[in-house]
Amino acid sequence: MALKGTLKDFGIADIFQLISHQSKTGVLHLETKGQEVRVSFSNGDVVRAESTTRRKRDLLGSMLVRAEVVSQAQLEQALGIQKRTLKRLGDILVEKGFLTRDELKEFTHLQTTETVYKLFNWETGTYAFEPEEVQYDKRMVDPLRSENVLMEGFRMVDEWPMIRKRITSYELTFRRVKELSGAAVTPKAEDEIDSAFDDMFSEGKPAKSDRPKCIGANEEKVYNLIEDDRDVQKLIDLSRLGEFETCKALLNLINESYIKIAGKIEKADAEVSKEKPGGRVRRLPIGRIFIQAGMYVLIVGLCLVLYRLLEGDVLSLFRESSAHGFQSPVALELIDRNQSLRVENALEVYRLETGSYPDGLAQLVEEDLLSETDLRFPWRTERAYQRRADGFLVLRPFE
Repeated sequence: MALKGTLKDFGIADIFQLISHQSKTGVLHLETKGQEVRVSFSNGDVVRAESTTRRKRDLLGSMLVRAEVVSQAQLEQALGIQKRTLKRLGDILVEKGFLTRDELKEFTHLQTTETVYKLFNWETGTYAFEPEEVQYDKRMVDPLRSENVLMEGFRMVDEWPMIRKRITSYELTFRRVKELSGAAVTPKAEDEIDSAFDDMFSEGKPAKSDRPKCIGANEEKVYNLIEDDRDVQKLIDLSRLGEFETCKALLNLINESYIKIAGKIEKADAEVSKEKPGGRVRRLPIGRIFIQAGMYVLIVGLCLVLYRLLEGDVLSLFRESSAHGFQSPVALELIDRNQSLRVENALEVYRLETGSYPDGLAQLVEEDLLSETDLRFPWRTERAYQRRADGFLVLRPFE
């Protein structure tokens, strides 16, 4: 499968979805502005994600030290052994008894997910997928289903803007305001269903927890880690939840008045201090605004031209049967162009919701994305449609 291009034409989500649907095995190479990431897939699932330009603080050894799982001295000892033996750092740390195999698996998984989810912040760059055999340690790696990666990625993209409004810096510190009473409740999906039925049919059943629904196990974990000298970055390191889940827990705790922002720790590392949680804050998309404004101006212009062609009598569109109350070829072309755009937009919405284009245009009507009139107006017969491997083809009737 030849898969190569730019992220402007084919986004991260589309790439992951295509590789997943075709159960491909190989390596996806992604590059943008001095950053390069390689994501390895096995039968469509993510098994490894590596940044070839990863900063020192994002390396596995640095993550373990910052999480206070191993000491700096233990890491340096392991690195010395690695230089002589060329063994993997994680294996050396386990062999020396500095951390357990389960802890290594946990941090390896965390490093992979953090690398993958940051890709959803990329707006520009290039990609290239190379089919090849991918070897990985099945004892240490639980493959990530691409569908789950996509759902989590979209959720993060939607929620990060709200989180950034309150968690504005990695250097913020917090202070507890009130006690976090009750036990955290994190039911599984099937437990939630059972609970719903219990609530419907039981009388006087005591609540499992008096906490707000948004305060769960993650919030409890972060709450217990809060100390005066621990900033956002330190809480991320110690919680092992990842950047997004830690910052979201902090936001929920703030909103429910369990904690409040106490201050800010100034850091000497200028590179880190300039960064914002959740990746870079996107600048105002001036170019996109101008393009959209131009489209609106064009639409208004087309409407004015159509108005002049009909000599101000817009109701003539509906006076005769079918859509031929007027015969001006120019007017037909203008209306057809606008209607074609509606059909194409509806097809894209259908693909985003279902994962593929429909077999026929009638399915768009069934999903209330279009009306029957939209499929043929301003022509007598329905538009020709064909689903293809690389997209779709929509043609107007030959009249």
